Amino acid sequence: MSSRKQTVFLILFVSVLLLLLSAAAILPRFLNRAASVPFGTTGNTAGNSYNDGLFCEYDGVVYFSNPYDGGALYAMNPDESGVHKLSAVSVSHLNAGGSYLFYFQSRASGSAGLGYVRSRHGVYRSDLNGRKSVCLFDDVIFNMQLAGNALYLLSSAEDGPHFYQVPVQGGEPEELFARNVDFSCAMSDGTIYYVDGENGHNLCRYDTSTGTSTQVWEGSIWYPVYENGYIYYLDVSADYRLCRYSLSEDAVEILTHDRVDCYNLAGGYIYYQRNSAASPALIRMGTDGQDPETVAEGNFTHINVTSRYVYFTPWGADTPMYRTAIGATNPLPFDAAKEAIP
Repeated sequence: MSSRKQTVFLILFVSVLLLLLSAAAILPRFLNRAASVPFGTTGNTAGNSYNDGLFCEYDGVVYFSNPYDGGALYAMNPDESGVHKLSAVSVSHLNAGGSYLFYFQSRASGSAGLGYVRSRHGVYRSDLNGRKSVCLFDDVIFNMQLAGNALYLLSSAEDGPHFYQVPVQGGEPEELFARNVDFSCAMSDGTIYYVDGENGHNLCRYDTSTGTSTQVWEGSIWYPVYENGYIYYLDVSADYRLCRYSLSEDAVEILTHDRVDCYNLAGGYIYYQRNSAASPALIRMGTDGQDPETVAEGNFTHINVTSRYVYFTPWGADTPMYRTAIGATNPLPFDAAKEAIP
């Protein structure tokens, strides 16, 4: 082969090699590129999010963390039929929107085996079948909500809490606040109600379109939940009693004088845990505070709801998990979750 032909061959070889290397670098990013989540999407209800987001109902499917299988990711129909395992990783802070699930992964389930990949804790995005998981935030979190095309989450470091906005497609997190903030109360219009704990626990509103905050009401609130023109909340200044504030009338109603540990709203009812040394109980009452009834005596937590059921667990234990139909007061063990373990 002549030196000229050798030179041409070498140039062609190097050019093809560079093209192959470029394709190898770009193709994985192209294949893993995430679609956008529609504006106005909220990943879970505020009430579920405040209770660690162990259940999330989306597009006719209930996704949940199965306490009988180490918190592994499962799915089922709202009537509890068709329970099946999606992933062996232990999950909480479930969110769903667009074509994706989002969750905090704390560890692999104890029953993980062949076919399951063990990976470290962090916030992950997967498809709706729990596959093709991608880590979006590599740290422990304390709350998380999907609002539109971003996740809003609280983490912490040696210098204190840090609140971030994380793109669902992946990328560098943007720090919004260097303090304890919770964006669980997200709205379909792109705004979020939250509490400014540094200034008297006042109610504020964050605009996701402009990235600006305004104060809505000077109160002393915790765990705000919006429903039908009201902000439901725990009154920090009055021993965490449950109240609601009318946004249109600028008026407060006291719903119960009980000290409340946690609560959630479902189907025209409020479910809350009464903190009492003498008579602790899970209570159900109307959203106007009327007709309170005991659902279960004792101390309970993790009150999560779907379109048909209310789920909860004993304080200090993951199991047994109980559930009761919305409006009913006859809880039964969530046996379908235990029976579905492969």
